[in-house]
Amino acid sequence: MTNYKYKIALAQIKSKLSKENLQTHIKILSKISNDVDLVVFPELSLNGYLLKDKALEDCWNINNELDILKDFSKNFDIVVGASICTNREPTNSALYFSQGQLIHRHDKKYLPNRGLFEEARFFQAGNYFKSFLTKFGNTLVVVCEDLWRGSTLAEIERIEPDLLIVIANSPARNFINGNIEIADQWRSILMTSSIISAGFVIFVNRVGFEDGLGFWGGSGIFKKGREIFRMTMFDEVIEEIKLI
Repeated sequence: MTNYKYKIALAQIKSKLSKENLQTHIKILSKISNDVDLVVFPELSLNGYLLKDKALEDCWNINNELDILKDFSKNFDIVVGASICTNREPTNSALYFSQGQLIHRHDKKYLPNRGLFEEARFFQAGNYFKSFLTKFGNTLVVVCEDLWRGSTLAEIERIEPDLLIVIANSPARNFINGNIEIADQWRSILMTSSIISAGFVIFVNRVGFEDGLGFWGGSGIFKKGREIFRMTMFDEVIEEIKLI
């Protein structure tokens, strides 16, 4: 039998515009195998995507509202996406829980404000990328549009993370010859990121529909310029994958 170093669960879920998403997370986490090391949910998994004014109305207070996730992280590390309450405006954040604590928060730095996307109107932007230590080594988390900037790729090259986690809410658009152009573009940039980083790249994108937008999923794992695992598109799936 081939030995594996880590076991990762990718939670490719469909969130709804409600704080009830926390209960969905709890149900999923309750069924995760005991030997899993990390569970990763998509961008804004605790809120849904097209929040607009609900970004503030439904933002989470990380000081007391998400303690249940801290409890689960005593068994395995957890990454979720959420609208987080701040002093001025909410942030579109990725939260990393481990050993009963919130050990890292990344606020999305690059907020799109064009076409389908109005994030810059409702969220406060983050201002830096910072790696942190986990059981996987030097770890870096980015949120969706963050990865589409040359400056972010430069940061990845500088940091050389052992694990890069990318959470996203990418809707399907531009169908060309039966393929979703944005999915092909995502895979190209993820493969590039896996070349300039030091280890695995984990990508988790949501599925489901919101106000006419359909999210394509297609989550996966990349290493050294190759896609080593890909999830089905459009279906809500939780997969546990062994990293060799």
